[in-house]
Amino acid sequence: MSETRAAPPAPRPGAPNEGLLRWLTGMMFLMFAMTSDAVGAVIPRIIAEFHISLTDASQFQSAFMLALGGAALLFGFLADSLGRRGSITIGLLLYGAASLLFAFGHDFAFFVGLMALSGIGVAVFKIGALALVGDISHSSEQHTTTMNLIEGFFGVGSIVGPFLVGMLLDRGFSWKWLYVVASAICAVLVLASLVVRYPKLQRAEGSAQGPGEALAMLGGTARMLGNPYALGFSLLIALYVATECAIYVWMPTYLQGYQGVAWLPVYALTIFFVLRAGGRFLGIWLLGRMQWASVLVVLAGAILACFAAALAGGKAVGAWTLPLSGLFMSMVYPTINSKGISCFARSEHGTVAGVILFFTAVAAAAGPWFMARVSDASGDITSGFKLATVFAALLFAGLLYNWLRQPAAARLALATNAHH
Repeated sequence: MSETRAAPPAPRPGAPNEGLLRWLTGMMFLMFAMTSDAVGAVIPRIIAEFHISLTDASQFQSAFMLALGGAALLFGFLADSLGRRGSITIGLLLYGAASLLFAFGHDFAFFVGLMALSGIGVAVFKIGALALVGDISHSSEQHTTTMNLIEGFFGVGSIVGPFLVGMLLDRGFSWKWLYVVASAICAVLVLASLVVRYPKLQRAEGSAQGPGEALAMLGGTARMLGNPYALGFSLLIALYVATECAIYVWMPTYLQGYQGVAWLPVYALTIFFVLRAGGRFLGIWLLGRMQWASVLVVLAGAILACFAAALAGGKAVGAWTLPLSGLFMSMVYPTINSKGISCFARSEHGTVAGVILFFTAVAAAAGPWFMARVSDASGDITSGFKLATVFAALLFAGLLYNWLRQPAAARLALATNAHH
């Protein structure tokens, strides 16, 4: 007698394709990582081309990050107001246009302006993407897993960007073509964003319903700044970002005086990003055996040890330990970010993502700038890395407190139960 099998349920009309949305989000992160994390490879060329100081050159990073941070704070509501599709599409268009215009510029101030415009674009589409991850995640654990998947895409972009800059320079092309390549990828992502199905936006009762109520949503962003969970996770994010930026912004310049293995200064940044991408596997292995807060303490301790070893042993040691720190960095940002967002209702994910992104951007601008100021004042970039070691020590202390006291445990458990 034949067995009758039930047919699989047909997909609901208009239901989002969560797999495609994850790929789209991952590719957005890969694309902007190509440019944002290649800044360390570009800055030495800018210094040589325009004959400027370290502090002046840091504007190339700070303009992007300050614009990103300001836009995150001012326009974070767009992901909840216009919806995820609208926010993502507008942000991609701004970023793509700014990247394309690099091909037509010859002035440092013009390039700094384009970096600021691209920072606004990244803020708008990144907040929409981060809120979208919350929409398609059905638990705090799945949210963390998805964020780490996206970090994998970001890690690939971080490797591709500096490699592409080196390849362009070796073949006699300008570093500016990195941004033109990014604009071409961006055009494809705009088309994809317009056709893929998104989940229906869930709004809290009484929340703003359109762009006309932007002031009300900005008020919500201001209130979020005073929330202890949003503020606590944002401060941890800021300390991590200031530590990481020390590597990808200034390490190539730091290693210019290195006298050891000839190939190491050339490939140190690529090694850092490769190890950062590979560090996801270390982090996943640790998460399978330890609680997330204790994993972050272990990783932050290892990062601090890498910086401390560089200070103790000088460039001969730092040339090896600073790239090695990437192995321990991969899981830190996405895990802190996902836990911070998961403390809140889905209707607030866009707003809290904007607040966290604001702190991310301010730290990414201020950390390298302060390092440059300290280094210019002392005449030695090693002084900047002493400051970065302080950032790493504060990060370790904050994560140690989080592990010992578990201040957000009840809030995260409440959010997980609400998802079920």
